[in-house]
Amino acid sequence: MAKWTPKHEAPEPLEGPVVATITGGTILWFVLFLVQLPFYGWFDDHGHLWWVWTCLAGGGLGLIGIWYVRGRDAAIKRHAAQQAADAERGARAESQ
Repeated sequence: MAKWTPKHEAPEPLEGPVVATITGGTILWFVLFLVQLPFYGWFDDHGHLWWVWTCLAGGGLGLIGIWYVRGRDAAIKRHAAQQAADAERGARAESQ
């Protein structure tokens, strides 16, 4: 089997409101879990109980995701601030 090689470079990753997106998705998973709880018996009778627990798992994993992306966002902002401070110090040193 031949090795596949890309014909072009990968595009830059898209940056957007990542924390808000993950938070919204997490809220949606928990809402779906709560909406399904009154029908627990129906899901159990029809063999679809995993739907309920999938929503709870999605909400739980979403909480981990929120923690992760908030830390990532803070690290990106710290790095940008450090680079700006370094550039400012370099500009002051050159002007003296």
